[in-house]
Amino acid sequence: MVFDFFGDRRKVVVGMVHIGALPGTPLYDADGGMEKLIADAASDIEKLQAGGVHAVMFGNENDRPYVFKASPATLAAMTAVVTALKPMLKIPFGVNYLWDPTGSVAIACATGASFAREIFTGLFASDMGLWQPNAAEALRLRRDLGRPDLKLLFNINAEFAHSLDQRPIALRAKSAVFSSLADAILVSGPITGQPAATSDLKAVREVIDTVPVFANTGVRLENVRDVLSIADGAIVGTSFKVDGNTWNPIDGDRVKRFMDVVASIA
Repeated sequence: MVFDFFGDRRKVVVGMVHIGALPGTPLYDADGGMEKLIADAASDIEKLQAGGVHAVMFGNENDRPYVFKASPATLAAMTAVVTALKPMLKIPFGVNYLWDPTGSVAIACATGASFAREIFTGLFASDMGLWQPNAAEALRLRRDLGRPDLKLLFNINAEFAHSLDQRPIALRAKSAVFSSLADAILVSGPITGQPAATSDLKAVREVIDTVPVFANTGVRLENVRDVLSIADGAIVGTSFKVDGNTWNPIDGDRVKRFMDVVASIA
């Protein structure tokens, strides 16, 4: 079992709902406004659910350049989008505000999400500067808001960044579970849409047996069998998009083909 809300599934796939740029960010479409953000995300959700994914996760991938601390405007806007779309969901959902772990937990608690993903631990040199998250603050907020059931998915090797922690990735994963109470460990590639190194995924799997391990990026039709032979699940965004382009809408046919393969092995 991965998590209770997935039932008895041994392997799970979480499909990304990439919300358009939020108000107050450089790429925000002021003409389309909040109505367009909600309509576009609704279309993606319909295709993901029809294709058979096991959960969806809302993310603000379009809020480039990314920040480490969410603004009140973007927190409110993302919460509003997720709340508007929640009635159409037939499967569990999670949230991820890039790159603010406390903001992600706040949105998850406000919307009733089952899980939240973020960089909760580590120290990184990144496109955005020195990256130093605070897991303790995020977990204390989860407790203060009365959501001990909210699962926190720890992405331990940040995209767009290089870890300044020179410990092997397996040791960093084990430490995140032991000292920072990770509910799951996610292994990523160097950038959105690029796969995690198989050696990294295997190294983490070999030392983590008390919480699920997910492949966080770059899982596609061609490698999903290999990935799920190691990991408990995958978070999929780019591979489900029209032409495999991260910034395009969801392609329902791509989702269906991918999930047919998953159904044959899960």
